[in-house]
Amino acid sequence: MVVQEKTQSDENTDVAKYQNVINWINENIDSGAIKPGERIPSENELCARFGLSRQTIRHAIARMAEDGLLESRQGSGTYVADQRAEDGERNVIAVVTTYVDDYIFPSTIRGIERTLSDKGYSMQISLSNNTVGRERQILQDLLGRNDVAGLIMEPVKSALPNPNMDLYRKLTDKKIKILFINSFYPELDIPHVSLNDAQCAYKAVRALIEAGHKDIGCVLKLDDGQGRERYRGYLKAITEAGLSFSYDHVNWIDTIDIGKGKSCLIKARERLKDCTAVFCYNDQVAGLMIEMLSDEGIRVPQDISVIGMDDSDIARQGSCGVTISSIPHPKERLGEKAAQNMIRMIHEGKLSFNATYEFEEDVIIRDSISPRA
Repeated sequence: MVVQEKTQSDENTDVAKYQNVINWINENIDSGAIKPGERIPSENELCARFGLSRQTIRHAIARMAEDGLLESRQGSGTYVADQRAEDGERNVIAVVTTYVDDYIFPSTIRGIERTLSDKGYSMQISLSNNTVGRERQILQDLLGRNDVAGLIMEPVKSALPNPNMDLYRKLTDKKIKILFINSFYPELDIPHVSLNDAQCAYKAVRALIEAGHKDIGCVLKLDDGQGRERYRGYLKAITEAGLSFSYDHVNWIDTIDIGKGKSCLIKARERLKDCTAVFCYNDQVAGLMIEMLSDEGIRVPQDISVIGMDDSDIARQGSCGVTISSIPHPKERLGEKAAQNMIRMIHEGKLSFNATYEFEEDVIIRDSISPRA
């Protein structure tokens, strides 16, 4: 008898098969279709649904049981583990955002709060005001408490070196689970839930390319990690399309600049003079860009096309009478996913749950883009 050795490709296929089962069960738990304490479909039902062997189904269930998500009961079946906070257990989740009056964060906080409340956890909100000093104060306060199970944190100026890395490591040593939202610190091996900024920026720039534009500039945020990732997506789209790249068309601004309004883009205008389109960091910057161009008698989209990101009220209502093409930010869904993943991190079993998740969204085309002959 010839025994054929399993190849790496075969092993990857096996992993993909049982991972599909795990993903499906997780999606049903997250949506509430299968609630804590309820039985999941039987092995026979799962075999029929996925067209897989009983061995593969059992492997998926065993992995989830080891991870604390499922529990098997002899002669009864497999049930969703109850991940609600228990009496006497640390049940506070600290949620820290840079600002709360931004158009993204109220919806994100709603998603977090609703999900945590359903699981018996309470939420404590703090604001860092996007400063490392306030961030440090919040982290030091958390280190002195014994009721905090987890921290959902939006990083401060995540593209820049940060002096607070030691405090994050101390929180981890104290067994407090940490999950970043919207961005992450590359120095730390900590999961994040965010928009896939690079891929979404790629799609935004592709929309300009598909409209016939070849000279495309960008205005990006220097001090946030999202700006770094969106620049990565911009570069990929430009180079993949075979367009010439010029750093003269790349403009960087920071948080303080944006606070000054459209005046922060006057220098950018000179660098964009040869461009027929511009990709902006977000809708706020896109709106300011349209205002600045309008002041100079430059029409959008007739003279130059503009696209942003986030699909905020600014994009939908428009600037100078022009609605803005954009890519949506998942806002509330991001909050829900962050809370769900945080709870799984708290209740994880022998296996380490990969809590990183990045949303991919599609372009919404509005008035601010016109075809280029």
